[in-house]
Amino acid sequence: DLDECAASPCKDHQYCLNTDGSFSCKACDTSCVGCTGEGSDKCKTCASGYMKEDEKCTDIDECNLPEKVCMKENQDCVNTSGSYKCVCSEGFEDKDGTCVQI
Repeated sequence: DLDECAASPCKDHQYCLNTDGSFSCKACDTSCVGCTGEGSDKCKTCASGYMKEDEKCTDIDECNLPEKVCMKENQDCVNTSGSYKCVCSEGFEDKDGTCVQI
């Protein structure tokens, strides 16, 4: 078997998987910018919203940072994979970018 992966035939956001007589390109983990294999522990660098922790790229919980990320009144922070979103607190709804009581 010829190792086609030695020539790095895949795109930057993929890794090469050598198979018998061929190869395939697989997508890197969403936490990675470039990778050498499957999973968040094979990242070349971590994507935005992720940090290296115990040799893996793990999600940064922006909602638990000392500096508040959701600044508007009656707004709560919801952590998402690689990011966060600001939503109106319970009993409030978004009216033109402001959280008003229902």
